[in-house]
Amino acid sequence: MTDPTQEPDSRQNSSPADPPHPAHAAHPAHPPHPAYAAYAALRSTCPVRPAPGSGERPGFLVTGYAEAREALGDSRLSKDTAAFFAGKGSRRRLHPAVAHTMLASDPPRHTRLRKLVTRAFTTGAVAELRPFIARVTDELLDQWPDGEPFDVVAGLAVPLPVIVICRLLGIPPHDRPEVQRWSGQLFAAGRPDVVDAASHALAEYMTGLIATKRRDPGGSLLDRLVAARDGDDRLSEEELVSLAVLLLVAGHETTTNTLGNALLALLQHPAALARLGADPDGVPAALDELLRFDSAVSTATFRFTTEPVTLGGTDIPAGVPVLIALGAANRDPVRFPAPDRLDLDRDASAHLAFGHGIHRCVGAPLARAETEIALRALLTRFPDIRLAVPPDELTWRPTRLVRGLESLPILASTP
Repeated sequence: MTDPTQEPDSRQNSSPADPPHPAHAAHPAHPPHPAYAAYAALRSTCPVRPAPGSGERPGFLVTGYAEAREALGDSRLSKDTAAFFAGKGSRRRLHPAVAHTMLASDPPRHTRLRKLVTRAFTTGAVAELRPFIARVTDELLDQWPDGEPFDVVAGLAVPLPVIVICRLLGIPPHDRPEVQRWSGQLFAAGRPDVVDAASHALAEYMTGLIATKRRDPGGSLLDRLVAARDGDDRLSEEELVSLAVLLLVAGHETTTNTLGNALLALLQHPAALARLGADPDGVPAALDELLRFDSAVSTATFRFTTEPVTLGGTDIPAGVPVLIALGAANRDPVRFPAPDRLDLDRDASAHLAFGHGIHRCVGAPLARAETEIALRALLTRFPDIRLAVPPDELTWRPTRLVRGLESLPILASTP
C-alpha cells in the first residue's frame, strides 16, 4: 500500500506530505527498463549513497536488497513526517486527514491504527471476495470489442480494483467515477495545486459518507471502522477520514500498476507468456517473480533517521531523509541472480514489492488476489494476446512514487 500524498515535489516548499526526494537527479519520472540499468550502476559502486534532495536537505539513496530490507525494518528510520517537518514553512494546503495518514506515523499510533484495518485484508477475508473479483473481471473482459485493440489499463487494471475497494468501503456505485478521478489527481506529479484540491474533495466526500453510515449502518469495512473499538479506545473523526481516504487510494492505485506491469512483462517475454497461456493455473506460482521484476511501487514512502545509522557500510547522520528504492532492491543480483531476466521458476517470495516490516502493505493479500484472478482470466480467455503497438510507443505515468503505464493496448484472436 502506498500513499500518493508522500510523493515529493521539488518545486514547492516541503511539507509533511511532500518530503524531499534524495534520488531526484538519478531517478527520472518512470522511464522504461533503462532505469534499472542506472540503479545497477549506482548499486555496484555503493548500495547506500548520499543523493541530492530538494532545497538544502541532503538525503541518502538505498539501492541494495540487503540494505533496503534492513532499512525497512529499522525503527530508527521514522515515518513521522509531521515530526520531521515541524516548524518548517510550506505552501502546500493538503487536507490534514490526508497529510497525516497511518503511513506517515510510527508506533504506537501506527500500531493502533493498523490493528483496526488488518482484519479486513487477511487471507480469509480476501478469499470471501474472490467470487466477486472474478465476476467483475469477467464483466469487464466481456466489453473487449471483437478484433479491435483493448486497453488493459483503462478497461481492466483501473476499473477492477476501483470497483472492489469501493465495494469494500461501501461507496455507492454512482459516486465511483468522481471518487476515482479525485484519487487519480492525488498522483498528479508537479501539480501541487491539483493534489491539494483533490485531497480536500476526497476528505470532504469521506466525511459525508461516514456521517451517512453513522445514521444508517451497513456491513462494509468503513461501517466496521466507524463502530470499531479497542477497549475504551475508538477512532477519532480525523482518523476515520484519513483511513478511509488511504484505503481507497492505496487500495487500487498499486493494484492497477501491478496488473499492468505484470502483463507487460509477460508480453515482452514470449516464452513465459506462452507457458502461462497454455497453463493459466500457473499464474499464482509466477506472481512473486512478476512482482519482483517490475515493482508497482518503485520507491518506499518517506523515512528519516532519528539517530545516526550505519547502513551498508555507510554512516548516515540523524535527521536526514532516506529513500529506499524497492525496484532497485528487487533487481539486486546478490539476492536475485540474473535479475533482469524474467524467470518463472525463480523463488522470488522474498521480494520487496510490498515493502517489509511493520509498514508492509496491509492490502497485499487483496492486491495479489486481484492480479492473479485478472491475469488468469485474461490468459484463459485470450491465450494468444499480444501488444497492439510497438513497446517504445508505450508511455509511463509521470509520477515518482509509483511505476505504471498510461495505457497498454493489446490484441487477441476471437476466442
